[in-house]
Amino acid sequence: MAKTLRLGHSPDPDDAFMFYALAQDPPLIPTHGWRFEHVLQDIQTLNQRAMKGELEITAISIHAYPYVADKYALTSCGSSMGDKYGPMVVAKTAMRLSDLRGKTIAIPGKLTTAFLALQLCIGKAGESFDFRVVKFDQIPHAVRDGKVDAGLIIHEGQLTYRQLGLHLVVDLGAWWHERTGLPLPLGGNCIRKDLGRSDMQQITDVLKASIKFSLAHRAPAVEYALRFGRDLDRELADRFVGMYVNDWTLDYGPRGREAITRLLADGARAGLVPHVGEVEYVTAT
Repeated sequence: MAKTLRLGHSPDPDDAFMFYALAQDPPLIPTHGWRFEHVLQDIQTLNQRAMKGELEITAISIHAYPYVADKYALTSCGSSMGDKYGPMVVAKTAMRLSDLRGKTIAIPGKLTTAFLALQLCIGKAGESFDFRVVKFDQIPHAVRDGKVDAGLIIHEGQLTYRQLGLHLVVDLGAWWHERTGLPLPLGGNCIRKDLGRSDMQQITDVLKASIKFSLAHRAPAVEYALRFGRDLDRELADRFVGMYVNDWTLDYGPRGREAITRLLADGARAGLVPHVGEVEYVTAT
């Protein structure tokens, strides 16, 4: 009998694309006796569930890792890296970065990496700016409707905000690269340590095989991912998937791991996250 694992990920095109092979019945790749139950929730909810250790495998924000490092290790595959691009702050009217000080900014969650990067960019929340937590797909509309001064957008909103007449204030992935020369590590997959090293390794290998399958069978995987793309046509969905499912997703590599270490160290120095020490990885073969 197959052993069931709960796999938490966001209901957005890049995560759906990664796990296309595992979401089919039967799966399109060997799973070595594992059955994957897909749990689709927004990243803020998944971060909170990870803090309780609820799911065996889950997407998390890198910002959240210091809070779950006692229960989870990061898998070397499944990352979302913004290489000179990433979460964006948008506003209803054109404004400069310095204009954000003292403003109310809608954010998709307090543990999102976007929120950590925003604070590293303009200063600590509550001191440099006010914020309001808004469901990620509602943020562009909240900005358009004047409910907040600006919005921190993630996922496909980065490609569709102009359709609402909004203006880009700062691309935090570009800002981070200018500052560090590194990609911005936004999200990753983590696996619960109580599974044991052998099972953690085998499961991580299955996850990487799923990502490789999607990259090798791009057309049907993008078609599947389209079901999860709000306001995206096929061309935009394919572009979005290409932004966040690529070589970085197959393996962080030394530069990706350096980026995670740098982000969390900068966050700890700024008093935004606990010091985590060395990040634990399970490296897919």
